[in-house]
Parts: sequence; C-alpha cells; structure tokens
Amino acid sequence: HTPNPPTIFTTTRQLHIATLQLHCSLSSLFFVLCSFFFSISFIMADAAPSVLPGSTDNEKLDALCKLPYKQQAVWFLNAYWEKCKDNAEIFWKYVEKFVEIDIDHRELGCAVDELCAHRFLEAFQETLTVRAMRTELRKSGAIGDRVKNIPLTHYLIFSRQIDWHRLVNASQGDNAEQIAQAQAMLDAVSRAFEDCKAREEEAKASEAAAKAAQAELEAALADLHAQEEAYNNKTADLKKKSEEGGVVSRNRAKVQLDAHLAEDPLPLRRAKLTTEAATKKAATSKKTQAT
Repeated sequence: HTPNPPTIFTTTRQLHIATLQLHCSLSSLFFVLCSFFFSISFIMADAAPSVLPGSTDNEKLDALCKLPYKQQAVWFLNAYWEKCKDNAEIFWKYVEKFVEIDIDHRELGCAVDELCAHRFLEAFQETLTVRAMRTELRKSGAIGDRVKNIPLTHYLIFSRQIDWHRLVNASQGDNAEQIAQAQAMLDAVSRAFEDCKAREEEAKASEAAAKAAQAELEAALADLHAQEEAYNNKTADLKKKSEEGGVVSRNRAKVQLDAHLAEDPLPLRRAKLTTEAATKKAATSKKTQAT
C-alpha cells in the first residue's frame, strides 16, 4: 500500500503568520516610540536660554522673538509641554516651513515678512490672516503698532490661545528623565523587534526545509507509483499469457509468472526504501515545526 503524503505546512504557516503579525505590531509600536523620543529630543536639542533677558514682559517677548525659529519652538514646548505633547511633531514642521520660506537667513532666522507669513499660513491651511493675528496680539498687549515681521512665537501665541505673559516667564525645565524613560522603552522595543525578526527568519528557513522535504516525498511517491504500476502490469500480462494460447506458451508464461512473483525487483525495492526515508524526513520536519 502506498502511503499518502503528509501535510507539513500548517504549523509552519501558522508560525509564519503569527510572527508576521507580531512583527507588524512591534513595527507600529517602534514607530510611535521613535516619534515620542524624537519629540523629547527636539525639545532638549539646541535649547533656548533658561531665562529671557528684559525687565518687562514685553522686553522678554521681544527677546524670545529674536531667537532662531527652533529655539522659539523649544521655549514654547517647554512652557506648554503638557498641552502640546500629543502633537509635538507639528512644531518641527512649523520650524521647517519657516526655515524654508526665510531664504535670506534659513535656520538662523527669527521672523519673516508679511508675504512669507501668508505663505506659512496657507501651507498649514489656516484661515486667519496676518492682519487678524496682529490685531488680536495688539489687543492682548503682546505687540505694539510698529511690528513689520512675523516671528514663529506670534503665530504660536495666537493659534494656541495662550497667555503670553506666562510664556515669557515660563520655567524651562529639564526633560532628562522623560528622555531616559523614552530611551529605555525604545531599547526594549528594539530588542523585541530584533528577536521578532530572528524568529521570522527561522520560520522562513523552517518552511523552506519543510517544502523541500515535502517535494522529496512527493517525488519518491511518484517513482514508487510508477514502479508499482510497471510491476502490476507485468504481472497481469504474464497471468494472461499463462491462461491463453498453446500449452507450451502457457507453461512458459506460468514459469515466468512464478519467477516474477517470487522476486523483489530492484527498482521497486529502491523506490520503497526511498519513500520510507522521505516519509520519515517529512515527519521529522513536521515535528520540528510543532515545537
């Protein structure tokens, strides 16, 4: 009796799918933590001064608005981190856009003219105008009548509707603890991510080995079927000849049939041995996948 080829891919596929799902989950978590770590690092990098110069809040605001765009964003985030931490990445986009449109000063710039300010507002689909923003800032006492250029800080004060007096006197705290926590989380996810990748590679290698074992078994079974068919066809042919024709031919066919049935033909024997070995190999591969 010829054995049916065992199916050995189910466990491998399940492991591969589970590993891939874990890989995707860790990738998402890795991306979130990278974004968070970037936000914290952005606040700490190129930090603005811890205290703004000036004897009045207006002088302090003027000093803040003269800082480079990045340091203005840093100061604002340090002052209102709890309010802005969930979308801190947008502040980096603000800085990038100001640097892009300030073609004369780039990263060292601190304010742009009204035309460039309109370009900035359009880039972020803001419906307000520069004039409306100035009007509101004047009402709050943040600026006077002779303000020509627009610093990033003016936009942040107006768009976030915050108290500019609190802003200019805000403590610039140390976020080292948050960075350490974010780094620890990022390291943990990185290790899990690498482990997941290793498991995925192992699953792929195991699946390849399982497929090779299955192919070997199927080839051995095909050869065995062919040898059995040839053996059975010869048996049927000799049996027919032993029952038909003259006495001499029938006797000769009987002798040949007896000899044929008594022997174990080498090709068929080899095919059976090969099939046995391939079956054991496939079973071992399946057992390995199950563990």
